[in-house]
Amino acid sequence: MEATGTDEVEKIKSKFMSAWHNMKYSWVLKTKTYFSRNSPVFLLGKCYHFKTDESGELSTDGSNFDKINTEISGNVEEFRKDFISRIWLTYREEFPQIKGSALTTDCGWGCTLRTGQMLLAQGLMLHFLGRAWVWPDALDVDNSDSESWTAHTVKKLTASFEASLTAEREPKILSNHHQGTLKRNYDGSEMRNEVYHRKIISWFGDSPLAAFGLHQLIEYGKKSGKIAGDWYGPAVVAHILRKAVEEARDPELQGVTVYVAQDCTVYSSDVIDRQCSFMDSGKADPKAVIILVPVRLGGERTNMDYIEFVK
Repeated sequence: MEATGTDEVEKIKSKFMSAWHNMKYSWVLKTKTYFSRNSPVFLLGKCYHFKTDESGELSTDGSNFDKINTEISGNVEEFRKDFISRIWLTYREEFPQIKGSALTTDCGWGCTLRTGQMLLAQGLMLHFLGRAWVWPDALDVDNSDSESWTAHTVKKLTASFEASLTAEREPKILSNHHQGTLKRNYDGSEMRNEVYHRKIISWFGDSPLAAFGLHQLIEYGKKSGKIAGDWYGPAVVAHILRKAVEEARDPELQGVTVYVAQDCTVYSSDVIDRQCSFMDSGKADPKAVIILVPVRLGGERTNMDYIEFVK
């Protein structure tokens, strides 16, 4: 009876904290990002130049704004497609209850875990799809009313991904702005990339069965003394990701390993030894190594000494 009372208190506490975090983090201030046309923009190692020839024809009001917009539209569009194609994982709510807790949201405490998920997702995209790949429907999503997306919509999206993989059929559509997806004629390479893209996303679903989902990561974190609701530091998350990849059972992930740098230093001999031991285990041929370097890039702001490396 006492245990039941404790459980009820924990549930009430969890609901209260969830409500507080939802109120605290749900306020969205719509802002517009401005980039300098005189400085290049770097996105995950790729450089975009928005600088244009300022000798364009002047408009009737004496400005050359329209001319400049026309000239940079191609490069800006490529940047937008690239940016939108990156996998975005952030606070969620209303997912299945995390084992050993009453939590159904990571709002307010899961930020580093989500960052780690995005980092791993990008590494897997590089491995399976390559850096030049962009999602064909990226601009369709950008032009849609993304702010109307809710937790229910996310659940439908995840269900669609899982269904398309399980049945090995062409992806279902979720809403009107995706209707063009089924009309596209896929060639073999495009279909392969589409399947890989959806499969990678499914690995990060907010489900206990997802290989790199929040539920699994928290299970691996218990060995480091962490539980759901705790704050996870970068080093702990890096080792959790290493363990998650090591334990993954999907055939596509066999041969993919994670190396976590010690004291911000990558020892090439350690990386080679790790791959050799992996080959000797007979699990699979080596395919890729994702190297994680958990390091804080500054205190209140990014240390300028790191800028060139971050690019």
